[in-house]
Amino acid sequence: MYRNGIDSYLQSLLAELRHLPTETEWVEFKQNYKDYEDIGEYIAALANSAALCGKIYAYLVWGIHDQTHEIVGTNFRYRRAKQGNEELENWLLRLLMPKIEFRFFELDIDGKAVVILEINRANHESVKFKGTALIRIGSYKKRLKDYPEKERELWRLFDKTPFEHQIALDNLNADQVLNCLDYPAYFDLTAQNLPSHKNGILQQLEAEKMIRKNQAGQWDIYNLGAILFAKNLAFFPALQHKAIRIIQYTNSSRTETLREREEKRGYALSFFQAVDFINILLPTREIITPKGQRKELPMYPPTAIRELVANLLIHQDFNIKGTSPMVEIFDHRIEMTNTGQPLVEPIRFLDTSPQSRNEALAAFLRRIEVCEERGSGIDKIMQAIETHHYPLPAPQFEVLEKHTRVTLSATKTFAKMSREERVMTCYFHAGLKHINKSYMTRLSLRQRLHCSDNTAKQVIAQTCEKSLLRLTNPEAKRNFQYWPYWA
Repeated sequence: MYRNGIDSYLQSLLAELRHLPTETEWVEFKQNYKDYEDIGEYIAALANSAALCGKIYAYLVWGIHDQTHEIVGTNFRYRRAKQGNEELENWLLRLLMPKIEFRFFELDIDGKAVVILEINRANHESVKFKGTALIRIGSYKKRLKDYPEKERELWRLFDKTPFEHQIALDNLNADQVLNCLDYPAYFDLTAQNLPSHKNGILQQLEAEKMIRKNQAGQWDIYNLGAILFAKNLAFFPALQHKAIRIIQYTNSSRTETLREREEKRGYALSFFQAVDFINILLPTREIITPKGQRKELPMYPPTAIRELVANLLIHQDFNIKGTSPMVEIFDHRIEMTNTGQPLVEPIRFLDTSPQSRNEALAAFLRRIEVCEERGSGIDKIMQAIETHHYPLPAPQFEVLEKHTRVTLSATKTFAKMSREERVMTCYFHAGLKHINKSYMTRLSLRQRLHCSDNTAKQVIAQTCEKSLLRLTNPEAKRNFQYWPYWA
């Protein structure tokens, strides 16, 4: 979404860039420049320099004289450009790390062709082309490592600007802000009266750090406002791939999709609908009550599903582009995957003070009761799994190169659990007992795993072999009590 329409935006932008006194560290003018390697280097250098200069975007412009800034036109046509057999855009994107957003625009000014490449600033880490980070020094591009003071300054910027306080869309008028954000939902969810006038709405959103007024007197939307209350995340180029995706498969593999849904609205708007949709798709089992009545009960505890989806959103790394938080439903398991590695080792998820990349996002979602108070979400998930009417193994947490995945298996008898599932279920059972001011015993584990006394003894021994438990009463001759190793 671009202001008052793409053409007027581009013409206004071009006029603004041409009025700059000289080429700056975040703008480069060319005429018929077609060295594709150099273009890739310029993207990296300009993206890093834009961050240093406090700009949201950098620009590489074809068809402008680099000295006079006169419109001279260009014969560069990015749509036709190829490096080998690969389209230029794909080739550039493949060789840039991390993946950053950039967009080519073409416009005609009095019969003269102009091409504008709009490049998102670097966030979280410096941008590299073919493994080399670059920077602009004056109008020259240089290797970043040759200018350590610039590199240090960049890292300071990355450290102090959290995702929520970066800009998602800039230079909007009041009506455009209100067209992008579902502001009535904000006032409803926070139990506030909707102001009767536009200024009152904008002032409250500004006070919440959802939006800000910029130096030009226009409005910028922060990532926090966009990710929570976007009417459509596609309005925001850097966030369009962060919508929640829900996929149901016909069996235990990904070969055949049964249903797929993408929640395109911001998380404050789509969370509850996403959880409801997931629970509708999940299987149920019929039981006979003590009174002889038939009753359908969910295969998975709804509380655990809700908390896992909340964690999926809150703890993702928004700086890793191109991947949505995803819920995949198979016939006998659910997998939830988000971007980034956790800041806490999965083995210590239980009863550990949480560390979140997205504190402002988490705080607001707690306010509207999407998620639990700090540190209690995983505890609540484990409690729901332990007390569920069907025996479930503990969730499996996997840390991948750029993602974290949680797998929740459907009901399993002890015989069908793997050794790893038994050990981790034992470990988390002991952790939950400790949190509840109690101890794990052989009896409590028997009840948790629905197994024999001797089998429970074997599982405890296997868990101790992995140094995950400690005996709290070693002097006892029977009725041994256990806590997790960290207690």
